[in-house]
Amino acid sequence: MVLILLGAFALKLPFMTREAISLSDALFTSTSAVTVTGLAVIDTELTLTFWGQLIVALLIQLGGLGLMSFAVLVLSALGLPLGITHHTYLREDLNQTSYVRLMKLVKTIFRVVLMAEIAGAMLLCLTFIPRTGLGPGLWHSIFHSISAFNNAGFSTFSSGLTEYATDPVVNSVIPLLFITGGIGYVVISDVFRQRFWHGWSLHTRLMLVGTAALVVIGVGLTAILEWNNPRTLAAYDSAASRMTIAWFQGVTTRTAGFNTTDIGGLHDSTSLLYMALMMIGGGPTSTAGGIKVTTVVVMLLATLAFFRRRTQIWAFGRSIGLDEVLKVMALVAIAAMLVFSAVFVMTATHDGHFLDISFEVASAFGTTGLSRGYTSELNELGRGVIMLVMFLGRVGPLTLGFFLATRISPRVRYPEGQVHLG
Repeated sequence: MVLILLGAFALKLPFMTREAISLSDALFTSTSAVTVTGLAVIDTELTLTFWGQLIVALLIQLGGLGLMSFAVLVLSALGLPLGITHHTYLREDLNQTSYVRLMKLVKTIFRVVLMAEIAGAMLLCLTFIPRTGLGPGLWHSIFHSISAFNNAGFSTFSSGLTEYATDPVVNSVIPLLFITGGIGYVVISDVFRQRFWHGWSLHTRLMLVGTAALVVIGVGLTAILEWNNPRTLAAYDSAASRMTIAWFQGVTTRTAGFNTTDIGGLHDSTSLLYMALMMIGGGPTSTAGGIKVTTVVVMLLATLAFFRRRTQIWAFGRSIGLDEVLKVMALVAIAAMLVFSAVFVMTATHDGHFLDISFEVASAFGTTGLSRGYTSELNELGRGVIMLVMFLGRVGPLTLGFFLATRISPRVRYPEGQVHLG
């Protein structure tokens, strides 16, 4: 919250914008940047100066990296010791049980962020510099590399990446960056440090399998549903161009929020698919939002175990504890109540299509940033609702996880009662 307020104050400074913006505009933009969402009420290219865009990039980096991880970096740089209390908070924030593994993971995070963003910017220069010139092209490359790796969806182009819809560099580098950032630092550490498959943890296996399945579903259904839509894929004649756009939109929808086609032109069925993908999001301890891939996988495994009358939930030769299933139930229930409440308030206070409003709320909760063009239609109450949903979508699951991790043994046990369900 403090970072959001500081960001809003910075964006209100005269040299940050080419024209005066309201406090609401500054606060919404700062919230969207810190929560790495990407929903925008101002034009990043035309309204913000270089310094304003730099502030947004900094807010994205701090929000995506995680304030807890950034605190460790600052304390280490100042030579200050990290106390037990700080260790505990950071351990819960990054889902670690060992202090030794915790510090290794923090070091891995900084190395991955540095290498990925530098490599991404260098590769994007191959496309942006020839089109926009050396100085602007270099800045566009750096900004998009930061935005992509942190799954923010902000772009320094007014039309997003639609002008680069079939560019091979953009369609390979940008997805690689946001998939890497959204898969989670724990998974990256496992993949590079442990033996292939058998050395990987259960979490890493579930994340990789779940992510692969969602990529296939997202890309495949996008191609099938939008193939003959003249406002999206059918605007291009060749099958290769249509598949390129289907690939980009199918993978970016889960949390990154970039667009290479008109999101408002999607069929209703595709929009509903994208809402589901945005709600799922990416992986824990990553730059992505949503209820997370592992949450959905564990929920499906628990459902399968129930119908098969199994008393134990397992996957890849490892069992999953009851406390994890209870955490999944809580996360899904809170997400459903939050999204439903936000949609209800928005529909009660706004005139507009139900699908546009629902899509906006799902995008905010999943910190995705895709919009069917409804962000500019929000009144002050609507902006407040979307900002709250973005904030809770980014920090809510982590906060909930910390509280659920605190176990209190009950002093009283009650006899079982029968409840009729279903």
